[in-house]
Amino acid sequence: MHTRLIHRFLQCLLVALCLMATDLRAADDLRSMVNALGGGSFQQNQKQIEALAKTGDPKIVPALEALAEGDLYLRKADGIVFIVRPAGANFRLIDALTGDDLGEEAKAGLEKVKVNNGLRRTIRGALGGLTLMSPDVNVRLQAAGTILRTPTADALDGLEIALAAETDGAVKAVLEKARAAAILVSDRPVEEKKAAVATVVQTGGRDSLSLLSGALASADESLRPDIEAGIRQIEDQLSLWAGAQNIWYGLSLGSVLLLAAIGLAITFGVMGIINMAHGEMVMLGAYTTFVVQAYIRAAWPGLFEWSLAIALPLAFLVTGAVGLVMERGIIRFLYGRPLETLLATWGVSLILQQAVRSIFGPTNQEVANPSWMSGAFELGGLTVTWNRMWIIVFSLAVFAFLLFLLKKTPMGLQMRAVTQNRRMASSMGIRTPWVDALTFALGSGIAGIAGVALSQIDNVSPNLGQGYIIDSFMVVVFGGVGNLWGTLVGAFTLGILNKVLEPYAGAVLGKILVLVLIILFIQKRPRGLFALKGRAVEA
Repeated sequence: MHTRLIHRFLQCLLVALCLMATDLRAADDLRSMVNALGGGSFQQNQKQIEALAKTGDPKIVPALEALAEGDLYLRKADGIVFIVRPAGANFRLIDALTGDDLGEEAKAGLEKVKVNNGLRRTIRGALGGLTLMSPDVNVRLQAAGTILRTPTADALDGLEIALAAETDGAVKAVLEKARAAAILVSDRPVEEKKAAVATVVQTGGRDSLSLLSGALASADESLRPDIEAGIRQIEDQLSLWAGAQNIWYGLSLGSVLLLAAIGLAITFGVMGIINMAHGEMVMLGAYTTFVVQAYIRAAWPGLFEWSLAIALPLAFLVTGAVGLVMERGIIRFLYGRPLETLLATWGVSLILQQAVRSIFGPTNQEVANPSWMSGAFELGGLTVTWNRMWIIVFSLAVFAFLLFLLKKTPMGLQMRAVTQNRRMASSMGIRTPWVDALTFALGSGIAGIAGVALSQIDNVSPNLGQGYIIDSFMVVVFGGVGNLWGTLVGAFTLGILNKVLEPYAGAVLGKILVLVLIILFIQKRPRGLFALKGRAVEA
């Protein structure tokens, strides 16, 4: 038993010694290859660098970087190559493979290893190939991307070695595209270049289009048809993705219009009030967010990620209270006189703007995005920003909440009754003045929380609401006065229509065309897409 264990131990020891001897022999071979850089010509050193790159050993990276920078020197006494750093009158020697400090040497005893631009290009290709073998996935991905942006035929060998060893799917995809790009600028056979064109086309995107356009200039006649067909295919794909991107932008704009208009749809539908101060309610909600963030930064910086959640109810209460005061103090005396109501609310909007200018100043205020609303992600050929996506989700949540409030609560039932027939609702015991007051406060509060959302994508200034008031009225009139579903459909329809027209007509002319289309539509359907039903309404 003991004899067998000793025998097995000796076998393992022998294997370990063999491995150590192999590693030492490999290290000696690598060092001799690095030392050979000191005595070779430019052509010889170029071949030597390519041989070093094929080893795939990352230990040679510092030596190659030093050679490119002119910091690699040969010691005349024994022909060993070192990386050097200035040390007064002498040079400090650094081992080219291990990085160990080996003391100082007189400058006279060292000779610089010369390098030219051609050698530097070879070094760049070699370094790219070596970093492709890094154990760090991010380093490999970055190296593959670098080669893809500046492909060279010298990088092909390193790319093929790295591609054979790569296990990460994302890195492998970039490596395949980089290999195809390098083949297109190499002297490989035409069949290989055609396969490379197919790989680039399959990848798609603007980078692939630029790559093929660059390759077309130097391609021979047998390859030109493939490249031209690939360019047309990628252009068709890009046009489709551009259309999808415009629709996404339209949905994003539609969610903003929905938030800005949904409170106006309630007040306009129930009370028939043209509230020109509605945009200022949006502005007050945005400034509430600014105040909340400023206070949290000063008092509880750890709560900053929750700043929007804290600002939402506060903005609703602040703007709801302002709306209640407006209705009780001004608007209730002007029912049945739409022109006077319009002028009065316009005057209130000017007062609110000036008050904000006096308190916060006329310049834009900084409202930051929490980390979960920052950045973007790619979805095929679409670029989706997190803040826009969360605003779409938030606007739909607000819509669902209001729909529940109107359909499933006593307050909603009273609001719908007053909307359809005010006199009948009053005769049934509904206190219509208080329904008006609470409705106006609710619409103003919704505008306030819209301001919280808009503070994440627009400048917070006293003029914030002015940019949305006209569009909000267009959404309400187009969708149908007082109808939430009409507001939803109207907001997203106008948002998409705006963004589809913009690339062809421009932003200003696009808005004019949308306005003309709405006027023509209202001539045909005066009550909008979804007309309210009821005796008073029908009358």
